[in-house]
This record gives sequence, C-alpha cells and structure tokens, in this order.
Amino acid sequence: MQELTGVYCSPLGDIVLTSDGLALTGLRFAEATNGEQAQDIPSLEDACRWLDLYFGGAMPDFTPRLSPQGTPFQQSVWRELLAIPYGHTVSYGYIAQRLRCRSAQAVGGAVGRNPIALIIPCHRVIGSNGQLTGYAYGLDRKQWLLSHETQHIGKP
Repeated sequence: MQELTGVYCSPLGDIVLTSDGLALTGLRFAEATNGEQAQDIPSLEDACRWLDLYFGGAMPDFTPRLSPQGTPFQQSVWRELLAIPYGHTVSYGYIAQRLRCRSAQAVGGAVGRNPIALIIPCHRVIGSNGQLTGYAYGLDRKQWLLSHETQHIGKP
C-alpha cells in the first residue's frame, strides 16, 4: 500500500503526516518540507483537525484513527501513552510499573520510537525526578508542549 503524506504548519515548525490511506501512521516534526498540504485524505484531514484543536488551545475531543507500526512491547507502551491525560505527566518508571516491566530504560526506548508524536503523547513522559528528559524533537519543544497544555487545561 502506498504511503500518503501531508504537511501541517504548526507554531513549532512543519509537521509531516503519513497515512496508509485508512489511518495515521506517522506524525513527526521536520526541519524542512516541500509544503504539501494534506488534502482529500480523510486520515490526514482528521489529524489536521486534531492539530488545529490542540494548537488552538482546546483539548481535542477525538483521536484520529491510528496505525503505528512497532513491536508488541512498543505497542503496549504507546497504549499507555494514549492514557496519559491532557496536561499531565508520568514518569518512565510509572509506565514500566503499569506494564510490569523491570526496565524504565526499555520503556524509554519504546517512547523514543513512537512514530505518531503529539497524538500519542510521548512529550508527557518525564524522568522520575520530575526533570524533562529526552524528546526526539528537542527539549525546547517538549517544554513548549507541556506549558501549552497546562495553560489550556480544562478548556473545551
């Protein structure tokens, strides 16, 4: 199946969206894009609608159809990420406990391989000491996203 792509212009830079035609398969920040807009592809349009709500300061009231590709362990970690409430954070150790996994580092590896950033909210995972740790798109973006969410928590 052909991979379909589109670009969303966010306050933090361009975001590249990918779809298999049925569901979103990827969402990542990009340094440079060719500016292709996501048109007439429902899965990409849904993702753009979600991003419009999110960056507009509202907590999105739906989750686009997602199809991240990964190992069974990675999938279990990503399901845990989806359960983290808007405006809240959890530690890698907390997720490891929930999954009965002995290694917070293994959880960190799976979090770092999340192919659908923001919607699968890997930015909401922090170190056990409360410190911001690793984010594939930079700690400055992670801090911005967390601050954005806490500023708008509870707003429709």
